[in-house]
Amino acid sequence: MIVDKLEIVKQEELAPKIFEMTLTGNSVNEMVTPGQFLHVKVADGIDPLLRRPISICNVDIDQKKLSIIYRVEGKGTKRLSERIPGEKVDILGPLGQGFPIDQLIQGNTALLVGGGVGIPPLYYLAKLLVAKGIKVKTIIGFRTEKDIFLEKKFAKLSDVTITTEDGSRGTKGFVTTAMEEQKNSYDVFYTCGPTPMLRAVQLAATSTGYVSLEERMGCGIGACLACVCDVNEPAEGEKKYRKICCDGPVFEAGEVVI
Repeated sequence: MIVDKLEIVKQEELAPKIFEMTLTGNSVNEMVTPGQFLHVKVADGIDPLLRRPISICNVDIDQKKLSIIYRVEGKGTKRLSERIPGEKVDILGPLGQGFPIDQLIQGNTALLVGGGVGIPPLYYLAKLLVAKGIKVKTIIGFRTEKDIFLEKKFAKLSDVTITTEDGSRGTKGFVTTAMEEQKNSYDVFYTCGPTPMLRAVQLAATSTGYVSLEERMGCGIGACLACVCDVNEPAEGEKKYRKICCDGPVFEAGEVVI
């Protein structure tokens, strides 16, 4: 875990209220596990006081750059969206447990399923899976066509299916609608997005997989217990909860109650 100030290289709006920030610094070389996140101090001073947890979307080790994608929802993320290139952002990270990929072998197929701001961490995962010789299929879901982002980048790495709730682009419905067409066609699944989506994806999946939970956090390092979740059928003597910030955010499917 590192505390550092990374310089903003670029800030752009990808879709309504969806921003991508590119950062650079020597500590970027430590951010190499897909699915981990940064705890970001959105502004100087103490207002807002708490950091914001934001998943790492992409890492370029050679150029010492990483990107994060976030949705502007409140005062904190609004302040972050107003930061400009050349400014430095105070970050704590990388934090949490990422997506495991070591168990996969060349020729396996992975299904990536994302919704909203749960989509970004799946992009770096896709890059590493492809580099490992894994075939990747991606399903990404949005409310409407204007909300779509990262489609072209995913298309360079995988077979991409877009779903929109209103049918304005791609498959009409939810990501699970598209999953029906992928039954028994993959060896493992990885998913990140809103909690109702994660529940539905777990039920629809036809293989083992991994779920990344989105949660508000206080400290980000397991001290405040603000982001605990219950364990499904804990063993005798085992803790009945997990801390999303440090035990997760990635869990094996079925391990925790969502």
